[in-house]
Amino acid sequence: MQRIYLEEKEPIHFKFEQNEDDFIVDEIGLDWKGSGNYTILHIKKVEMTTWDMIAEFAKYLNLNAEKIGYAGLKDKHATTTQYISIEARYEKELKRFKHPQIKILSSKRHSHAIRMGDLVGNRFTINLFEVNQIQAGQIEKLARKSEKLGLPNYFGYQRFGRDGDSIEQAKKMIAGDLHIEDAKLKKFLISIYQSVYFNEWLAERVKMSREQNGGKFLLLEGDLYIDSKGKLFTPKQPQQKDFEAKKVVPTGLLCGRGVYRSTGAAAEIEAKYDDGFLYDKGLRREAIIFPKDIEMKYTNDFDKMNIAFTLPKGSYATVFLENIASKEFKAKKVKKPKK
Repeated sequence: MQRIYLEEKEPIHFKFEQNEDDFIVDEIGLDWKGSGNYTILHIKKVEMTTWDMIAEFAKYLNLNAEKIGYAGLKDKHATTTQYISIEARYEKELKRFKHPQIKILSSKRHSHAIRMGDLVGNRFTINLFEVNQIQAGQIEKLARKSEKLGLPNYFGYQRFGRDGDSIEQAKKMIAGDLHIEDAKLKKFLISIYQSVYFNEWLAERVKMSREQNGGKFLLLEGDLYIDSKGKLFTPKQPQQKDFEAKKVVPTGLLCGRGVYRSTGAAAEIEAKYDDGFLYDKGLRREAIIFPKDIEMKYTNDFDKMNIAFTLPKGSYATVFLENIASKEFKAKKVKKPKK
């Protein structure tokens, strides 16, 4: 399963490390009301998974971790900010909460708990190393190009585990050759199974776009689109003009039950990456995303480039970097920066 990109070019070699100093993620939350029975906490965490952070709050407050709401999972090896929700009756105890890797930045009331997906997107700030002056110019040009033309919305390497062992587990479980008791693990493996199919479908569509459309994503008759309000629809003709204006985006299938499938020419490709027998709920995912608010700063003396950009929810910063580098990144042993 290879992640290929719309432009076929020579790779650009640079390095980056996922650690607390060089990989920063800030969740962009919704407009919380300011009143209600839930407290929305804006949290900063360092070198810690979202689940581990929630477990610390649950332990401190002596409540079930499922009572704590969150909008998305954030990287462990990074400095990240995100929002969580807890019933307002715990506000007094939360004022005394202290943890070396967690800091409460602010709090606000809201009418209901945060649910998965209750965010606008994420702002990434990443340091790239071993970047010379020529490469810095190339990186900036390609980043700006992706802002205008978009890039494939693959699931990144983080989705599939360090050695791809989760993929094999998922396939065996779906085939009935592996029994999993743990409900959370089961759900996780099914999401991996869906993600593998999506990435394979997207790679075929990208390859077709390279060959037939000069590296611009090729829209097909029967594609399903999502508009700026989140409405899914199938037009009679490909929406080229609105797609270029970023008003609509074509979607790909996360196979399962109760989800719309594409039709016509689009369906001929999609059917190869579908599993009509999968009982779990299916979804549609944007095939192309448009990075926004890109900022870059190059430090010539240290061959270091700082790049900041905003992506829609569910998208991967490492995929944005792969698109620029024109090569796949893989999970590796994470090093802590030297102090």
